[in-house]
Amino acid sequence: MCSIFGIFGLQPGDDIPSLRRQSLELSQKQRHRGPDWSGVYHDDGAILVHERLAIVDPAGGSQPLRSADGKLALAVNGEIYNHRELKAELAQDYAFQTGSDCEVINALYREDDPASFLNALNGIFAFALWDKAKGRALIARDPIGVCPLYWGHDREGRLCVASEMKALAPICADVAQFPPGHYYEFSMDVANGGPGPALRKYYDKAWRDYAAVEGVQVPKDELREAFERAVHRQLMTDVPYGVLLSGGLDSSLVAAVAARYARHRIEDNDTTEAWWPRLHSFAIGLEGSPDLAAAEVAAKALGTVHHGFTYTFQEGLDAIPEVIRHVETYDVTTIRASTPMYLLARRIKAMGVKMVLSGEGSDEIFGGYLYFHKAPNAGEFHEELVRKLDALHNYDCLRANKSMMAWGVEPRVPFLDVEFLDVAMKMDAAHKMVDRSRTDAQRMEKGVLRDAFDGYLPESILWRQKEQFSDGVGYGWIDGLKAHAEAQVSDRELAAADKRFPVNPPQTKEAYFYRTLFEQLYPGQACAETVPGGKSIACSSPAAIAWDASFAAAADPSGRAVAGVHNAAA
Repeated sequence: MCSIFGIFGLQPGDDIPSLRRQSLELSQKQRHRGPDWSGVYHDDGAILVHERLAIVDPAGGSQPLRSADGKLALAVNGEIYNHRELKAELAQDYAFQTGSDCEVINALYREDDPASFLNALNGIFAFALWDKAKGRALIARDPIGVCPLYWGHDREGRLCVASEMKALAPICADVAQFPPGHYYEFSMDVANGGPGPALRKYYDKAWRDYAAVEGVQVPKDELREAFERAVHRQLMTDVPYGVLLSGGLDSSLVAAVAARYARHRIEDNDTTEAWWPRLHSFAIGLEGSPDLAAAEVAAKALGTVHHGFTYTFQEGLDAIPEVIRHVETYDVTTIRASTPMYLLARRIKAMGVKMVLSGEGSDEIFGGYLYFHKAPNAGEFHEELVRKLDALHNYDCLRANKSMMAWGVEPRVPFLDVEFLDVAMKMDAAHKMVDRSRTDAQRMEKGVLRDAFDGYLPESILWRQKEQFSDGVGYGWIDGLKAHAEAQVSDRELAAADKRFPVNPPQTKEAYFYRTLFEQLYPGQACAETVPGGKSIACSSPAAIAWDASFAAAADPSGRAVAGVHNAAA
C-alpha cells in the first residue's frame, strides 16, 4: 500500500515545471505511506506522483506503472489479490512491464469498460489512471473504502486527487472524500466523443436489500471455507508480515487461519516455503489490559511468535495531536482507538514488519456491536448491517489504514474481502441475531461466526464478548481521556461549541478537545465536512434509537455504555 497524488486537466500555458514541483512537495506530506521509493509522471495533460511501500515485487514494480507504448500511466494505492487469475483471463495480449499485482489494471482498462473490470477486482485500492492518447482520466476506489482517497479542485479548476487530505487541503477549497465503490472518468476531448465528467457507482450488490436474502441459510462449512480463502489470498506478500491480535474473536480468527497457511508462499501457489515462515502476532494495551491478557491466551494456543506491548496513559495522550494529523478526523471513537493502534504500528515498524492482517469488518457483517442485541427483527438487523458497511470507510477502515500507514505498515482486512462479503451478506440476518435459546455463556453476538469456527480457538477466546478496541486496551484509557478533556475545556466553551464549530458541533468536552486540535491542522469548512457529523456513538443511528430510546440520550461511544448487555472484563 502506498500513496498517490494527481493533477488532471492541465491546459496550454500552464507552468508544468512549477506544477510538477508543487505536486512533489504536496505528495511528500503523505510519504509516510510509501517510504521505499518515489515516482513521477507528467505530460501536457496530467501529473502523477507515487510514494511506494514495496510489498509485492519489492525489487521492481515502481510506479506510476506505464504501458509498453507509454500511453498509459497508473498510480495505485492498494493490493489486487486476484491479479494472477485476472492476467490468465485477459482476452488480449498485454506486455507487462513489472511483477506488480496492480499493473493488471492497465491491461483490464484496455479491454473492458470500467464498471465491469472494477467489479472483477478482488482487492483494496484507490487509483488514478491517465490515458495520454485519449486525454482521458479514470479514478476509482475499492468497494468498501479500505484505501482512503480524497479529491478537489485547485484555484485554476484542475482536478486533484490524493490518498490523504493533508496533500490537498493547501490547494483545494472543496476537498472531499472520494466515495467508495465509485469511479470517475472524464476526457479533455469531449467534443470528439470522449466521456464527459461523470461519477458512477459500480459496486451495488443484491444483498443490500433484505428481500434478496430473506430465508437464505449459509452452511457453517461454506462460511468458514470462504473466510479461509480470503485470509489465504491476503497473505500475498514478499516482505515480513504479521497479524494484529487483540485476543478478541475477530483478530483471533484471522490469526488462527493465517497460522495454517504461513509456512508457504502464496505467490508460488503454496509450492515453496514462505520467505518468513514464522507467524508473528502483535498486541498493545495499558498495563493489565483485557486485550493483552486475552492475546497471550490466543497466541499460546495458535503457536504464534507473540509480541505484547504496553504504553502509558501519558504516552498515548502525548501522541494524540500526531494521531489526529495522520487519521484526519475528530471523531471521538476513532481517535480513542487510533492512538494505541498508532503506537503499536511504530513498534511493529521497528521490528522490520511491513504488512499485518487485521480483523476490521466482522462487526459490520455479523452485528457484533452490543446494541445489535436490541434489534427487534431480522429485517431491521440487516438494514443496519448495510448502513454500517456503508459508513465503515469513515471509521474502522480509516482508523486501521491511517494509524498503521503513519509508520509505513500496511493493514489488510480479510473480513472485507469481496468474495467473503458475498457469502456472509447473502445470509438471512435471522441467523446472525442473538440466539436467546442458548446458555448464558453462549447467548452472544456473532454466534453464527463462532459456531462456524468451533475448535479453532480456546473457548475463552471463541466466546469472549465484544470489546471496543479503545475499551480493550484498558478502561483507564477512555476514563483518563475524559478527565483530561474536562480539565482542558470549560463549561462555557462547550456551551458555545456551535458558534465556534458550526459544522458538526461537538457534544462533549472530549469531542471539543479533539475538534480544536483538528481545526489547528485542517482549518476550513470543507475539511470539517469530510468527517461525519452528529454524535460519535456506535449506536446513534436512527434505527438503533428506535430499537431502544435510551440510545438517544447516550453521550459516550464506549461499548460499556450499552447498559444491560456489556459484562465488564475481569
